[in-house]
Amino acid sequence: MANIKSAVKRAKQAAVSHTRNKAGKSRCLTSRKKVLAAIESGNKEEALKAFSAYTSVLDKTAKKGIICKNNASRKKSRMATSIAKLA
Repeated sequence: MANIKSAVKRAKQAAVSHTRNKAGKSRCLTSRKKVLAAIESGNKEEALKAFSAYTSVLDKTAKKGIICKNNASRKKSRMATSIAKLA
C-alpha cells in the first residue's frame, strides 16, 4: 500500500473506477447475450427490440469512456448485419 497521501487517493479512485467500468462492461455483455439469444431463436421482432436496448447501452458506455466510440460503432454494425440476415 502507498504511503504518500496522493498515491493513497489515486489507489482509492482506481478501485472505484475499476468497479464502475466492470459494471458497464457487464451490462454490455448481458444485453449482447439477449440480442444473440433472440437471433438464435429466429424471432426478428424480439431481436430488434433487444438490439435497440443494446445500442443504447453501448452508446452510454462509450460516452462514459468505458469503451471506445469506434468499438461501440463496430459492435452495433456487426449486430445489425446479423439481424438483417434473419429475414
